[in-house]
Amino acid sequence: MEIKRILPQTFLVLSMVFILSSFMLSETTLKGYEIGDEVSNINLKNVDETMVSFLDYKDAKGFIVIFTCNTCPYAVASEDRINQLDAEFKSKGYPVIAINPNNPNVQPDDTFVLMQQKAKEMKFTFPYLYDESHSVYAQFGATKTPHVYLLQKEKGKNIVKYIGAIDDNVRNADNVKDRFLANAVNELLAGKEVSVKKTKAIGCSVKV
Repeated sequence: MEIKRILPQTFLVLSMVFILSSFMLSETTLKGYEIGDEVSNINLKNVDETMVSFLDYKDAKGFIVIFTCNTCPYAVASEDRINQLDAEFKSKGYPVIAINPNNPNVQPDDTFVLMQQKAKEMKFTFPYLYDESHSVYAQFGATKTPHVYLLQKEKGKNIVKYIGAIDDNVRNADNVKDRFLANAVNELLAGKEVSVKKTKAIGCSVKV
């Protein structure tokens, strides 16, 4: 009788420990990159069906990595700005690489086919990659669409220099007063340290 009373209690305690451990592991896994961290290479499918990695860009000085999607109103409001950023900085060594982290089973309008349509419709000049395993966004620690990570190449390594928003008005490009991301890239191009290293990314939560 005594054993019968103890076993359920022991099972409950062990279950709680397992759940707590899993949660803590998940939190650690999703912590993501911080300023100064080295970023691992990526290898994701582009809307043109090719695979894209950082290693493909031999002459790049760094990368503007933007987690975005087809559906979030904030991401949609940023599309022209993202094209403009690529036009402004790709020739200077900082190309845009956009990544869609959303799970189409959760957000049906973020399928790969609809990504292809979006890229064609908006005439994207940059790769629009599908994070099919939903692991790259977690590795970066991206929580919003859009969410920006500015990387600089240093001795063959991609180092995080800025994390956050594109600018200070994600809703309306006409009312932007501070271009956080562009300012950071220009500082790197001038050989300076980025003065504003982190801002708050405002957008929709990643749908996984």
